[in-house]
Amino acid sequence: MGDILFDFARTLLETLRDVLPIALALFGFQFWILRRPIPHLGRTVLGFVYVLLGLALFLEGLEAALFPLGRLMAAQLTDPAFLYRGAVAPGVPHWTDYLWVYIFGAAIGFATTIAEPALIAVAMKASAVSGGTITVWGLRIAVAIGVAIGIGVGTLRIVTGTPLHLYIMAGYVLVLIQTAFTPRAIVPLAYDSGGVTTSTVTVPLVAALGLGLASTIPGRSPLLDGFGLIAFASLCPIITVMGYAQLGEWHRRRRANEAE
Repeated sequence: MGDILFDFARTLLETLRDVLPIALALFGFQFWILRRPIPHLGRTVLGFVYVLLGLALFLEGLEAALFPLGRLMAAQLTDPAFLYRGAVAPGVPHWTDYLWVYIFGAAIGFATTIAEPALIAVAMKASAVSGGTITVWGLRIAVAIGVAIGIGVGTLRIVTGTPLHLYIMAGYVLVLIQTAFTPRAIVPLAYDSGGVTTSTVTVPLVAALGLGLASTIPGRSPLLDGFGLIAFASLCPIITVMGYAQLGEWHRRRRANEAE
């Protein structure tokens, strides 16, 4: 129990160190630049305390549960005993033998994105300013599908050991082509959607998965192959959100033609 409290206290102090510059910038500009009092100062300070405690508990939970669980799942899914269940003479693993790894990566990407607080906030704002044209769940699911595809492709890259830059270059070529044919109103939101996915929930779990896979798959380096999944998590949602908008535009035009 003492070790748990000591670790939490250390995490709390580190979180305070990280949050303090934000608080100083906000309060400093309000008091010394704008020279206006902060309305409901007590509630604002209490909110910062909640943020501090929440982040500390979240980070401690990651270290205690989610990081080890991610590494454990990666190790189990790539274990030859799992890959070749019932086989008399297991051979050298082929990329097709890691099907459950790709499915697991996609499932983790989808689930963490649906739970991502930053995405929920952006989806609510987008729905409000668009008058309901962009629905909260429509945007969240479109982004989550993109992250799922990205993490699935990223795990395939780790398994095969193919160069990361080839995937990224091909992905952004597709993004540029889509940008030319997507309704202009959705393009900035689509580009931002790739950024909001790489936040508090998604990044730690995806990073743990990538490092776990690279550490257990033969011939892979955690440093060279373990990173890069976040790039896929940022890229693919841009594609799926613009695709979501293009499908919506196509459906709208089809209904307009049928009405005529």
